[in-house]
Amino acid sequence: MESRSPIFITAAVFFSATVLALNALQPNYLPCYIAFPAVVTVVLAFSRLATAINQSRHIGTERLLARTDELTMLPNRRRLISEIQNFATRQGSLLLLDLDGFKPVNDTYGHEAGDRVLQQVAQRFTRALPAGSLLARLGGDEFGVLVDGSQPAVMEIALALRGTLSYPFLIDGHEISIGVSIGIADNDGADDLLLRADNAMYAAKRQALGVCQL
Repeated sequence: MESRSPIFITAAVFFSATVLALNALQPNYLPCYIAFPAVVTVVLAFSRLATAINQSRHIGTERLLARTDELTMLPNRRRLISEIQNFATRQGSLLLLDLDGFKPVNDTYGHEAGDRVLQQVAQRFTRALPAGSLLARLGGDEFGVLVDGSQPAVMEIALALRGTLSYPFLIDGHEISIGVSIGIADNDGADDLLLRADNAMYAAKRQALGVCQL
């Protein structure tokens, strides 16, 4: 029965529009008890259409927000993991970036200042990446990047990302300096890309390497 409903609605709207068209061409040709229901039918149809469009936009916005980090407006961890599945056949790498010295920023200047630093970090990273790369905030002070290119090219990108943090952030008159440790996992089609990048990032942090490529 529900499958027939759109057909009946379409037929009713078409019939009502036809009635109104005839009434417009020949005023007073049709009695009011026929013309009035036709007007009501068309108005209700457009009202339902407007409601459906608004609901569709709302659903689209909710889906976008579900994959977006609210602080930086970058894609979030869920979006990155989803994109990794589509990355398996491409030449490139996954980079995991963990900020060095960020916790003292929150402790010294407060979480609001820390949030502003994270927003500016996101902006600097975005400017340093080539077109087509995906930069995501994974949570806290950790970021992820999916980038196309050969191993040497990816290493250059990682060094460029580190370079963006080589000068301090100015927050409320305070100069705040932080660094970043970067782990790189080259895509070989295996499903452990995220794990290898995570291991490389922790190796870079523990051994103060700056960048570690696995």
